[in-house]
Amino acid sequence: MGNVPKIAVIGAGASGCFVALQIYEALDGHASIQIFEKSKEPLAKLRISGGGRCNVTHQLFEPEPLSEKYPRGQKELRWAFERFQPKDTVQWFAKRGVTLKAEADGRMFPTTDKSETIIECFLNELQKNKIPIRYEQALVGIYQTENRKEVFRILWEGGKEEYFDFVVMATGSNRKVWSIIEKLGHSIIDPVPSLFTLTLANTDLIDLTGLVIPHAEIRILPKGKSQKGPVLITHWGLSGPCALRLSAWEARTLFQANYKVDLSVNWVGGESTQMLEDSFLKKKETNPKDKLNPDPNWKLPSRFFDWILKESNIQANKRYSDLSKAEIRTLSLNLTQKKLEMVAKGIFKDEFVTAGGVNRKEIQFQTMESKICPKLFFVGEVIDIDGITGGFNFQNAWTTSVIAAQGIRKILVT
Repeated sequence: MGNVPKIAVIGAGASGCFVALQIYEALDGHASIQIFEKSKEPLAKLRISGGGRCNVTHQLFEPEPLSEKYPRGQKELRWAFERFQPKDTVQWFAKRGVTLKAEADGRMFPTTDKSETIIECFLNELQKNKIPIRYEQALVGIYQTENRKEVFRILWEGGKEEYFDFVVMATGSNRKVWSIIEKLGHSIIDPVPSLFTLTLANTDLIDLTGLVIPHAEIRILPKGKSQKGPVLITHWGLSGPCALRLSAWEARTLFQANYKVDLSVNWVGGESTQMLEDSFLKKKETNPKDKLNPDPNWKLPSRFFDWILKESNIQANKRYSDLSKAEIRTLSLNLTQKKLEMVAKGIFKDEFVTAGGVNRKEIQFQTMESKICPKLFFVGEVIDIDGITGGFNFQNAWTTSVIAAQGIRKILVT
């Protein structure tokens, strides 16, 4: 490989620290790697992930269904996951003494349930490999050089400049950095929020705060694609996997509507209005003296079913024999097509994901190298890639970092 290459990694988040370690390993330590971070500490977003437990990845080990968890980047990651996927992530951490566990929903955490475990793993590996993190380094510009062996000149706040052979952008969602990348010839897909909760207009549904509806389905009216999963009722509206998936897949639709849309909620999953009507009418005929109750398979909390009855103007404890066909119709509609008005987006814990970033068409995903600016690489959320909640955004960081490291090696050994 000749002279030791000088490599700058911009950003000391999850993707920045991981890509630095991957580059070191790919080049057998034959490189001068430095990480530059604008703040005073590394891995800030990783620290708060999963409520401080760090949702490292997801126990979905097949590339095809795994790639389907990414509203933006599915096509590119489908191939990338053939090279590095969650199973490889688990093995990488295991080799360094960190065991991951899977929860019932497939999310994977360190067995310690502490993000500090992952942070210490990264920092120990960086220290062992003598890869420094230089803090409070605010980026001003990146420029392609002329008449020098190094490819890039980096200008820092305060006027200091340095020269590097390779630059890896691992800065996440950062408008200032995106503007710097634009000056290198790249286009940026305008960022919009993704992964947020759904704030509803005045509704006494919020009186049921804390209840979980396990088999819900939400769509944006009139013709939005639906998302399924558990819904958590909060004091401002709807959260939980179903709501968060909708916010990810419909991020641009919701942004363009200024987060003011009508939602249709099916509280009983795949059941149709007609199926429910037929079921209620059959019970009215076969078990007329029975009290009106939800199907046990729906697993609806009793307080929620009472709320649905109130919304349908049906008295609690009513018998099937006393139900009119109009009441059955109304109840069936409220269970399968309840209209709610969304008026704003909320915040999903302290985690923030954006849909947008460096245009995927301008990146060679076999190497993560820029198609426009040779020896410039991109990893993680700086790219227009985002996943739904569940550890998928971190897996994007791990996978693109491995491929970028191999891409740098490919240049140096050919």
